[in-house]
Amino acid sequence: MTSDFKLDEAEPDFVSVNGVVKIGERTNVVRKILNGFRRQGNKVTPDRGSWGTEAPGDDIVELLVDEDEKREHRSRKLSAPLLAGTAYCISSCSMIVLNKVVLSSYSFNAGISLMFYQNLLSTVIVVLLHFFGLVSLERLNWKLVRVWIPVNVIFVGMLVSGMYSLNYINIAMVTILKNMTNIITAVGEYFIFRKHQNRKVWIAMFLMIISAVSGGITDLSFDAVGYAWQIINCILTAGYSLTLRRVMDTAKHSTKSGSLNEISMVLLNNMLSLPFAIILILMFNEWEYVINSDVISLHMFWVVATLSGVLGLAISFTSMWFLKETGPTTYSLVGSLNKIPISIAGLVLFNVRVSLENLFSILFGLFAGVFFARAKMS
Repeated sequence: MTSDFKLDEAEPDFVSVNGVVKIGERTNVVRKILNGFRRQGNKVTPDRGSWGTEAPGDDIVELLVDEDEKREHRSRKLSAPLLAGTAYCISSCSMIVLNKVVLSSYSFNAGISLMFYQNLLSTVIVVLLHFFGLVSLERLNWKLVRVWIPVNVIFVGMLVSGMYSLNYINIAMVTILKNMTNIITAVGEYFIFRKHQNRKVWIAMFLMIISAVSGGITDLSFDAVGYAWQIINCILTAGYSLTLRRVMDTAKHSTKSGSLNEISMVLLNNMLSLPFAIILILMFNEWEYVINSDVISLHMFWVVATLSGVLGLAISFTSMWFLKETGPTTYSLVGSLNKIPISIAGLVLFNVRVSLENLFSILFGLFAGVFFARAKMS
């Protein structure tokens, strides 16, 4: 049984030929049908030529709406990773630059105190977000805390050594020397987890060693103390990554729910670091330096220090968001590419004296980092 569905006596806009719907040239009729479709809750009731037979307009409307939904879904699928990646890169670059401003431009020689302030700020923000129901946190207990303390000790050492190295070395060289972390981590994975790397990874690590050595030799602002702090930072960062991997499973069994989300880990790291930071501040008499420092009376100093703390927390959230939207492969590659704008910003903003040889070493190190990320994918 066929139906004669005519919206215009002069020229029909929809014609059914052998079960295939052809769309005419008049889009105003389509708009009318779509409007009726939306008004009637996704149901269209056109005129029927005969009892019990629907006109082909329903199929066309469903086809058009499905196409709109697919386009909207594709748009969201593309925009979400782009937005997450952009947020991650901006927060990462901004925090490193702001930390350099606090430590160097304001000549603030109290890296532990800065770390304490930033971690205290992060703890307060996470607790407030949980209080208002914006994030979920695992209920903490002493068993979980005891399991997490070794990780936190390394975490504190990693942050402190990073602060001190950034105080003595320019951002570009810090970025290149951080490549050494990948090498230490890969070696640790081999001996601890028996994880074998492919030949491309070892070649990339060899290139990173060359770039780090040549960068140090050609660094016009070479500082032995800063380089020593950065080497310590690389060792502790690799140790943090390897230890965290081992402790995470044990920590999950120490919770009531049997799981531990990333937000709870962020809170654990920041909150447990506070007593360790206080002990270190007292041991190194940083509290006396901070009290007598003129810089703490400057409002802009506190603005920059606060922003760096907020960005530190933002890195935790945006990295998790970006990792969720893409995956470890893309996350690793973007993290390596992200070193390029950080290095350029460090050279330009702080007027770093750089020779042609040193600039080549920096670019070579950035290339080695990207090559390493690509090699890990294969």
